[in-house]
Amino acid sequence: MSSRVATISGGPNVIVWDITYACPLRCTHCYSESGRRASKQLSLVDMLRVTEAMLALCPAAIVLAGGEPLVVKGVQEVVDRMVDAGVEPHLYTGGWSLGPSVVEDVLVKCADVSVSVDGATAEVHDAVRGRAGSFDRAMATLELLDRWAARQRARNAKRCAFALDATLVRSSFHQLELFCTDIAPRFPELHQLSFGAAMPIGLASRPGFAEHDLLTDEQADLLVDPQHIEWLRSLVPPSVHVSVTDNRLLRYHPDLLAQGRIPAMQVEPDGRVRAMAIYEGTVGSLLTDPPMELWRRSVARWSDPFVVETLSPVYTMQDWAVATRRIDYHFGTDDDRARIDARPLVLSQALPAG
Repeated sequence: MSSRVATISGGPNVIVWDITYACPLRCTHCYSESGRRASKQLSLVDMLRVTEAMLALCPAAIVLAGGEPLVVKGVQEVVDRMVDAGVEPHLYTGGWSLGPSVVEDVLVKCADVSVSVDGATAEVHDAVRGRAGSFDRAMATLELLDRWAARQRARNAKRCAFALDATLVRSSFHQLELFCTDIAPRFPELHQLSFGAAMPIGLASRPGFAEHDLLTDEQADLLVDPQHIEWLRSLVPPSVHVSVTDNRLLRYHPDLLAQGRIPAMQVEPDGRVRAMAIYEGTVGSLLTDPPMELWRRSVARWSDPFVVETLSPVYTMQDWAVATRRIDYHFGTDDDRARIDARPLVLSQALPAG
C-alpha cells in the first residue's frame, strides 16, 4: 500500500470497509462474525454514496473485506469508482467461489488481492475456516490467479499482485515452514506470503479462545523475531515477499498511539464508522455525517478515560481478550451485547498444536 503518512488531523491513511457480513465460511476466530449475523449490505446506490464519503477523506488505499466481498452485487461498480478517483483498492477473499469473469471484471482493477489460507493442509485450514472443502477452493482460487497473472505478464499487460494471507492460531503455528516450502512454490506468480497472529477480537475474544487457540505470547514473540523472519524468507522462492506481524499495534494501546502509530478507519457494511477499528462501538454513519467529523469523533474515543484505563495494562494475549470484551460491552449496542452473550464458549482445541 502507499506509504503516505497518516496524521490525526489529516485523516486516515487506510480505510477498511467490511462491505458485507455475508460469508460462505464460518471461521472459528472470525473478527466480524460474518455469516452468523445480518449482512447489513447496502443497495448499490448507498454503497456508492459510502464510497464517495470515504474518498472525501483522501485515503491512500481502501481495503474491501467482510464477510466475503465477492458475493456483493455491485462490488465492480464500487471498485471502478475508487480507481476513477485515483485510490488503490485492495481486496481480501476467502476464495470459496471465484471465476474467470470476476478476475477480469473486478480483480484486474485492484492493486492487490489477498486470499485467506489459514492452514497449510486441508485438515487444519478447514477446521479453522469452519467448512469442509474450503482449503481446496482456496487453492483453486490461487491457481486461477496464478494462471491469469502469468498470461498478463506474457502480454506485458496490467496485473494486480496476489498474495496468500494466513491468520495464525495455535493449531496452525507449526505449519509456518510448510506454508513456505509446500504452498508458496505451487504458485510461481505469487507476490506475497503474509503471516499475522490472530487477534483476540470478535469471536476470537470469547472466553476460552485465548487460552486454547490464540498464539501464546511466546509464539507471538517468536513470530516477529528478526532471525525467525529471515529464516522464513530463506524458505520461499526469491520472487515471494514474506511479511509478518503480531498485530499488537491494533490494540490501540496508549503507548503506541503516543508514538504516532495511527490505525486504519474501519467501516461497517451499512456505512457506520467504528471509533476503534477492531472494537465494537460506532460514532456515526458515512451516509449521514461529515466524513472528517467521524474521524475526529473516532480519534476522541482513543483517549476516552474508560479506553485508557482498560487498555493501559494490556500486554498479554489473554489480557487483551479480557479488555476487548470490556470495550465491546461498554461501547456496543444492545444488539452487540446480545450477540456477545450468545457466543459459544471454547473448551478445548479442535486440533492438536503439533
